Amino acid sequence: MAWVSEAQALEARAGEAQAWEAQACKIQGRFNQLRQTSSLEVETAQILKQEPVPEKVPEKEKSEDFFTRPLWSNKVEYIMAQVGYSMRTLHIWRFIYMWLHHGGCFLIMYSILHFLVGVPLLLLEMAAGQRMRQGNIGVWKIISPWIGGVGYTSFMVCFISGLYFNVLNAWTITYVGESFQIPVSWGHCPLLMNSSDFDPECVKTTPSMYFWYRMALKVSDSIEDGGSLIVSLILPFLVSWCLVGVFMINGLKCIGKVMCVLVPVPYFIMLCFLIRSLLLDGAFLGLRHMAAAKISIMYSMTVWCQTGVQVLFGLGLGYGVIVSLSSHMHLSNNCLSDAFIVALINLGSMVICTTFIFCILGFWATVITHRCSEKNVETLSRLVILGELPPEAQPPSNLLDNPTSIFTSWLNSLPPSIKSIVVNHVPECNLEKQFLKIKEGTSFVFLSFIEAMSFIPASVSWSILFFLMLLMLGLSLMIGTLQGIITPLQDTFSSFRKHPKLLTVVVSVLMFLCGLFFIRPSGLYYIRLLNQYWVVLPIILIITLENMAVGWAYGAKRLLADLRILCNHPVHPIFRWLWCYLSPVVLLVLFAATLLLLTLKTLTYVAWDSSSSKEVLRQYPPWAHILLIVLSLIAILPIPTYFVYCLTHGIPFKSSSLNQSIISSTSLSLSMHLMPIKEVQKEEILQGDNQISD
Repeated sequence: MAWVSEAQALEARAGEAQAWEAQACKIQGRFNQLRQTSSLEVETAQILKQEPVPEKVPEKEKSEDFFTRPLWSNKVEYIMAQVGYSMRTLHIWRFIYMWLHHGGCFLIMYSILHFLVGVPLLLLEMAAGQRMRQGNIGVWKIISPWIGGVGYTSFMVCFISGLYFNVLNAWTITYVGESFQIPVSWGHCPLLMNSSDFDPECVKTTPSMYFWYRMALKVSDSIEDGGSLIVSLILPFLVSWCLVGVFMINGLKCIGKVMCVLVPVPYFIMLCFLIRSLLLDGAFLGLRHMAAAKISIMYSMTVWCQTGVQVLFGLGLGYGVIVSLSSHMHLSNNCLSDAFIVALINLGSMVICTTFIFCILGFWATVITHRCSEKNVETLSRLVILGELPPEAQPPSNLLDNPTSIFTSWLNSLPPSIKSIVVNHVPECNLEKQFLKIKEGTSFVFLSFIEAMSFIPASVSWSILFFLMLLMLGLSLMIGTLQGIITPLQDTFSSFRKHPKLLTVVVSVLMFLCGLFFIRPSGLYYIRLLNQYWVVLPIILIITLENMAVGWAYGAKRLLADLRILCNHPVHPIFRWLWCYLSPVVLLVLFAATLLLLTLKTLTYVAWDSSSSKEVLRQYPPWAHILLIVLSLIAILPIPTYFVYCLTHGIPFKSSSLNQSIISSTSLSLSMHLMPIKEVQKEEILQGDNQISD
């Protein structure tokens, strides 16, 4: 029994020893944590005091390794920049045009793709730029070297697109200048020199169409007729580039302040237009067309593909601008909320624009139809007096406030024999058909909508407001586009960081000189060629490869872990499913459908025929097809080239640099050292996380 009691005593002592050992481990862990925190505080204090680093570093290496990356002053400026870039006027009008012809079901289709495909891809680009702290060229090399060439492709597409984006601003500035004339130039036909007769070319068409083609753009009859530069557009084009350059010359601090003005003001103007348009006669007609549901389009694969492409371009994905803007944001920023905020504002803006534009177009269709009915009454009355029509064809003389309704009711009440005679002598005045006579693309704004606004009371004031809104949106787009060009250049070539103002000036001057190509009589046709047929395929390919790089090379699961740290809360795993499965399938379908469409479709453009003063549909010449192929190959060539380079040099699919600190010292931000201790710890967790991931 004695040995039993001794064994029990030994077991008790062993238990006490284990308890003491556990307690000692806890104390040691707390001590180590306090020591690490205190050492972190000391390091931060040393950085704040700018104490020299004991280790000697060569001056050249030090200047490159400790590059101070500029950051946005606050989150509001960053959101304004993203929103301003995403509000692309060309695709706003495309959105409205598609809604007009597809009905209210188009909004349902667009919303589905907007949130299931657009938002995840927007988050992907924001997270990649913010996480890697690199511009569009460098970020994809870090994530997956095999797909590293996509950054160069995106850069080239952004550069070429930026050449004609500012041409649209030049057109807008031209219209702004003309808006201060009373009456406006597009409201009436000009007189011939030394004569009281109107220009016969204008008499054959509408004043707004004549001003757009013959006075503002001075377009040629075809794309083959190049011609010299349009002198009247050179100054507006120069002014637009000067504005962009001035806004960007002082870097992000100046850009952020400018965007806080350029972005909110157009929304205030939109609100004014919305209120005014709802009070117009015929606004209900526009709202009725908005709400009209065409269920059949829900089963059309073509419409779904068109909607998917519209979602990608409506958010500005693939150009590299979103990545570049995000790379200047703090690592601790919640990019998930940013993506939803930008996407919601983008969708809401398009709905607001669509509402007031439909109301104004309803008013325009009503006025045009009323005038048509009044003119028909005058024509029929004159023919009855001349004896060419029987007395039964005499229309009512008093049409009161609703000429269309009264004239249509009278026409329908006629006997069939008399009605057939009347119809042969006067044109049809159909309100629904008139509403659908809307142009597509840039012509939508500068033709249909401008003509509609000319009927609004105080049309001059509203025209000035409308073109100022367009100009601000266009400048916001150009600022984002130019930033998407400058940031990759500074990240790729360290020498460009030393003279950022000079780089901004050089890039602006270069793009101005290259953009003069589009300030020619045939410039409009080249812009349509690039915007409608060229840019679509490279952008879809870029976005597809970006999705593959993040979803499969970097790892969607790993990115969700990064976002969990950034957002301070878990991110729903549905994003992993969207990145890995839904988005790639949708993008591949869009790419295949677009490639098939471009291969089988006859490439056409709407041209101005000066002999008949009408718009005619022409085919692009064979050399234009060759130009498209060459430009596409030049833009896409970096992708296979970089892929072959990686294979020949034995570079793996997943970059080995992912096992090191992603935030390289070449992009270290000084603001990181100025953060509170908890924020610095979060930054260090993000840096060290790559050592334990996967």
